Amino acid sequence: MSLQASFWNNLDQVFVLLQHWIAGYFPVGLQSAVGTILAVVGILATFPGIFALTTVLERKGLGRIQNRLGPNRVGPLGILQPVADGIKSLTKEDIVPLSADAAVHFLAPVVLVVAVFLGYAVLPVGRNMVLMNMDAGLLFFFAIGASTELSIFMAGWSSRNKYSLLGAMRAVAQMISYEVPLLLSSVVAVMITGSLSTVKIVEAQSGFTGIFPHWYVFTPWGFAGFVLFVIAALAETNRSPFDLPEGESELVAGYFTEYSGFKFALFFLGEYLGMFSIAGFAITLFLGGWGAPLSVLGFVPSWVWFFLKLLAAIAFFIWLRGTLPRLRQDQLMNFAWKFMLPMTLLNLLVAGAWRFLGDGWLRWVVCSAVLLAAYVLLGRVLMRHQNLGARSYRYAD
Repeated sequence: MSLQASFWNNLDQVFVLLQHWIAGYFPVGLQSAVGTILAVVGILATFPGIFALTTVLERKGLGRIQNRLGPNRVGPLGILQPVADGIKSLTKEDIVPLSADAAVHFLAPVVLVVAVFLGYAVLPVGRNMVLMNMDAGLLFFFAIGASTELSIFMAGWSSRNKYSLLGAMRAVAQMISYEVPLLLSSVVAVMITGSLSTVKIVEAQSGFTGIFPHWYVFTPWGFAGFVLFVIAALAETNRSPFDLPEGESELVAGYFTEYSGFKFALFFLGEYLGMFSIAGFAITLFLGGWGAPLSVLGFVPSWVWFFLKLLAAIAFFIWLRGTLPRLRQDQLMNFAWKFMLPMTLLNLLVAGAWRFLGDGWLRWVVCSAVLLAAYVLLGRVLMRHQNLGARSYRYAD
């Protein structure tokens, strides 16, 4: 190996080498445990740090979209706003309703944050950079993710507040409804790869044709699966235009009405960490994970590509929040069961057809035509009785 290639390889594996170097100072019997602890510390430091950065970028981005400044008082250009928000959350009074179940009320945000952090255990953020390389990593992620609905119900029920309980039920109904298409849209990547391992799914997309990568998103079933996965992910993480739990004008503030101080901050943290986690899995399943977008850029460290893709996904989510209006509850549920679910089921058949039609242009034509026809037909069925007309604007005199 040349000196230059050795340099880029060491840079790609710098965190792995650092982990082994630190663990090497401990007895042989403890090195595996120490390595795991170091990896956990890395996760606990990196993604909350991205959360702090995202809060500033989102408020600045939304301010730009809405023609205002955003945070601009704390620190240079408002960059220290997350520090001020954190101090405020830690020092605010923690108020628990007298009739609330204090133990469950306390555990609800903790369960949410713990469940979200566990999902990062099987997320490959670079070559040889995954905490647990499980054969059923994808199954583990969805199994752990399902417990977030439990934490939200715990928050609403333990508050002994009818508005909190109704808000929790609505949020759980939304999350369960979109968890079905979220799971089904990811199955196409499993079908083509032949494995539930997140590492093997990334490795299956690591090849190139010329300079272009073999990412699943560049196939008809992969593109459809990616779009469906992203839409379901927006609903799962309560992001606009599916942020009804945050827009409960008739239910005060939804399931966290009775939360304040640091407990509320934990819900806020858990929601953003969930967004990063599910965006990371969209990258893993359809965008080649830590793979380079062009073969000539393969020398760039793999973890750099993963985090660049993650930042691009975060920017996309912020753009949607500042652009799209919020859906009504009935529109949200109808879209999940009448459009998302049929499309994900059909996409499974299309992925199977892609696999068995063999190489050539025929499978591109057949798979694309089936998906496009289903999209048009389902759209016409859903819009048949909407009676949508031109929007008129009226101004006060």
